[in-house]
Amino acid sequence: MMIALIDYGAGNLHSVRSALVKAGADNVHITSNVDDVARADKIVLPGVGAFGACASALRALDGMEDALNQRVLHGGVPFLGICVGMQLLADEGLEFGGAKGLGWIEGKVRELDGDARGVKVPHMGWNDVILSTQNGLIQSGEAYFLHSFHFDAENPAHIIATTDHGGPLVAAVGRDNILGVQFHPEKSQHYGIEFLSRFLEWTA
Repeated sequence: MMIALIDYGAGNLHSVRSALVKAGADNVHITSNVDDVARADKIVLPGVGAFGACASALRALDGMEDALNQRVLHGGVPFLGICVGMQLLADEGLEFGGAKGLGWIEGKVRELDGDARGVKVPHMGWNDVILSTQNGLIQSGEAYFLHSFHFDAENPAHIIATTDHGGPLVAAVGRDNILGVQFHPEKSQHYGIEFLSRFLEWTA
């Protein structure tokens, strides 16, 4: 089984790769090559930084967005987005005037209003993952979060789990063969490795 870990200059790739290997993966390709995406059995899109910068960097890879659309939306390959990689599933990110997302899961990525919520921003550290629906991949537990923007999903059916930071925030979204997590599995120790193990076994 080949896993394509997308390299678009916006993710902590080696930490994610190490976590995937620890979870049982034996063939993880860190790649920016659309041919690797076309033959991948599973695809992982990490992401750290600003939504707009990440979206631009992904689209700067010639043919990558089309390859992802073809393999994930039409080919049904299991997909995992991590942190900003999850946020890119949305229609739009509103940071710095707005940027277009992949549009795979309806919603917008909005700034966390710390004053309104009475909490510090960024949301950083360990927090509970609270199930909204049973899907077999996400389980209740504690995971590591680091973000200043959050996924405001339009369809409640796409919200798999939430966390609490002055009120509920989306911790995981998904539909069909597409999954995104706001937390960092590679920093979430046993909880994160167990989650990645389930992703590796997922047949969608």
